[in-house]
Amino acid sequence: MCGIVGLLVKKPTLRPRLGEFMLPMLIGMTERGPDSAGLAVYTTPVGQDQRKFSLYAFDPDFNWQKLAHDFKQHLGSTVSITPRANHAILTTHLEPDTVKIWLKENYPALHLLSVGQLMDIYKDIGTPAQVAARYDFASLKGSHLVGHTRMATESAVTPSHAHPFTAGEDFALVHNGSLSNPYSIRRKLEPLGIEFETDNDTEAACRFLQWRLREGDDLETALKAGFEELDGFYTFLIGTRDELALVRDAFACKPAVVAETDDYVAIASEFRSLAHLPDVNNAHLFEPMPEELYVWKV
Repeated sequence: MCGIVGLLVKKPTLRPRLGEFMLPMLIGMTERGPDSAGLAVYTTPVGQDQRKFSLYAFDPDFNWQKLAHDFKQHLGSTVSITPRANHAILTTHLEPDTVKIWLKENYPALHLLSVGQLMDIYKDIGTPAQVAARYDFASLKGSHLVGHTRMATESAVTPSHAHPFTAGEDFALVHNGSLSNPYSIRRKLEPLGIEFETDNDTEAACRFLQWRLREGDDLETALKAGFEELDGFYTFLIGTRDELALVRDAFACKPAVVAETDDYVAIASEFRSLAHLPDVNNAHLFEPMPEELYVWKV
């Protein structure tokens, strides 16, 4: 059992309050996921020739300034690094593959969480309140986010196993449920060049979608292919650079509720995480149908 939350703020004047609105949503899912938490937040994009890299350091005393110095020394390029506790956002104009190879060779202990122009990812072990305080989630600004609280049932409790999982650029997935065939998915994808970092079943779903998108599917087609290939019970909540998407499996036994107003779209595993939102009593409330894709544009 895990908890998922999603929030898309339609009105630009309210986007500075994204973290403020989201925080009670995430903490409201503590009983569904007390061992780790995380979120992907979509903020102001960097320039077209730049990318942001979300990094996690297992050492709380990691020297981010030394990383910036070494980056410039070895790659001949200045870099912007914005630390936040164990995480940092590294911004550069260099090609993603160049940065990934350099990090792997020179800082193998760092964990690369995501790459993109808009998306930042934070995830860690601890209760949702502890993780939110550690990374100051209440101050987050942006257009939309997906969040997760985890109760581990099939793999270790580590920052790497926490959600969200990512694929490609500016793509994040959180999952409530369990898959029964993650290893068969893995055996299918690894020979096709799709690399895995954990034994988490959610990563198998994320990598499957990564493969389908790489092969030319749009998100709806990729998710429909998932209905045939991904065996188990799931509610998936997905963020892209300009979308928030929700889908449930054919049995729809993993709960989800949506509240939509003129100002926002909010999603959670249970209504109690939505009850604090402004004007929620007048929102359009509904439970998503099985095997139906719900997509909201930014």
